Amino acid sequence: MPPQPLSRRALLQAAAAGGALLPCALLNPRALLSGGLLGCGAQEAPTPQAQAASAPLHPLIRQAPRARYWVSTASADCTACHQPSELQGAGQHEHQQLTVKCQLCAQGCLIEPGQRGRCRARINVDGELRSLVYGRPISTHVDPIEKKPFYHFLPGSQAYSMATSGCPLRCKFCQNWQISQALPEDYQSDDRGPATIVRAVRARRAPVIAYTYNEPTVFTEYMCDIARLGREQGLRSVLISCGIMNEAPLDEMCDVLDAIKFDLKGFDEDFYRQVCGAELQAVLRSIKQVARRGVHLELVNLVVPTLNDSEKMMKTLAEWVMGELGPDVPVHYTRFHPDYQLTNLPATPVATLVRAREIALKAGLRYPFVGNLPGHEGNNSHCPSCGQLVIGRKGFFITKMAVEDGCCAACKTPIAGVWS
Repeated sequence: MPPQPLSRRALLQAAAAGGALLPCALLNPRALLSGGLLGCGAQEAPTPQAQAASAPLHPLIRQAPRARYWVSTASADCTACHQPSELQGAGQHEHQQLTVKCQLCAQGCLIEPGQRGRCRARINVDGELRSLVYGRPISTHVDPIEKKPFYHFLPGSQAYSMATSGCPLRCKFCQNWQISQALPEDYQSDDRGPATIVRAVRARRAPVIAYTYNEPTVFTEYMCDIARLGREQGLRSVLISCGIMNEAPLDEMCDVLDAIKFDLKGFDEDFYRQVCGAELQAVLRSIKQVARRGVHLELVNLVVPTLNDSEKMMKTLAEWVMGELGPDVPVHYTRFHPDYQLTNLPATPVATLVRAREIALKAGLRYPFVGNLPGHEGNNSHCPSCGQLVIGRKGFFITKMAVEDGCCAACKTPIAGVWS
C-alpha cells in the first residue's frame, strides 16, 4: 500500500512530540491554485508570465478583509520602516516590490508579497495587508470567568470564549499550540461576523465575551468590532493575551475592553527570547499602558521548572509589579504541566508556587494567587486589612462571596476589582 499523505495537523503533532520548530506554510495570492499550499522556500518564485496565467486567488485570501495597523512601500512615509541614514537624498527609499510592515505587534514583521507575518494570520496581497482570520473563529466555548483566569472581575460569571488560529510567539510550553501554531486553513470555519457572535453570546446568556485560547491580537479588528457591538447590548469583553501588541492597537483595545489579563511569562530577557521568541520589554510596556488607561488588569506567571522559577526572577517580578503598578493588581502564579515541546520537564512543584506567592506578599502585593491547584488555599482572596476570607474558590467555582458593594463584608475595606 502506498504511503498516505500526512495532514498538516498530524505534522504539527509529530513536530511537537519531537521538539521540532516548523516553518510556516504560505498562501501565495498570485500563484496558489484553489486549495493548494506553497511552503516557505519550497519552489522558486513564479515568473510574471506565470503569475498572469495563474488561477484565481484562493478563496481564503479573496474573502480576507483589509487589516488595520500597517504601512506599505507604496506609502510616502518611508520613515515608518527606515532610519534617516538609510533614505535617499529626497527622504525616500527605493523599493523593488510592494513590501508591507505590520504595525500591530512588537514583532514588526516586514512582509513581502504573498507572504505572511510571524502570526500566520495576516498576509500581504499586492501591497495590502489582509486578515485571514476575521470572522473565522475555530473554537467557541462557555467557561467560568475564573478559568481565564480572572479572580477579581465579575467572579462566578460565565464567559463566552472564542479564538481563531495564530500567534506571534513560539512559546515552547504553549498549552493551546494546536490552534496557536496553526494556519487559518488548517481548520474549517463558517463565516461568523460580529453580529453573529453577539447573538450567540446572548443566546447562551453569558454576560462576558472572552477573547482567548490563541493570541487574540492577531484578530484585533474582529475582536474590537465584536466588543463594540457587544457593549451596545450590555455585554462585557475581556482579553487574555501575551501582551506584545503595539501602543496604537492596544489603545483601541482599551477603548472597547472591560478587562485584560496578560501573561508575564518570566522576568528575564533571555528567557523570553529563547523560550517564547519575543521581547520582555514589549510586554512590560503593554502592562503599564493598560494600567494607565484604568482597564481592569490581572497578570499570570506560568512557573516552569528550571526555566523561570528562580527565586531571583520571582522577586524581581513581584517588585516590578509593586513598583510600577501598585499593590492591587492580582497576580496568578500558575502550575506548568508538560506540553508541546517541553514534555521533558516535570509539573511545577507545589512548594515553588507557594514560595512565589510568599515572595509576592512580602513585596507588598495584596492579591497573589496560585493557579492550576484546585482547592489550595492560595486560590482564595483575603481582605488586605482584616485578613478575612472574602472570596473562596474550589477549582473554577465560587464557594464563598463576602464582597459587598466592592468592600470586605467584615471591615468595609475596599477590595480592588470589578464586582457588578
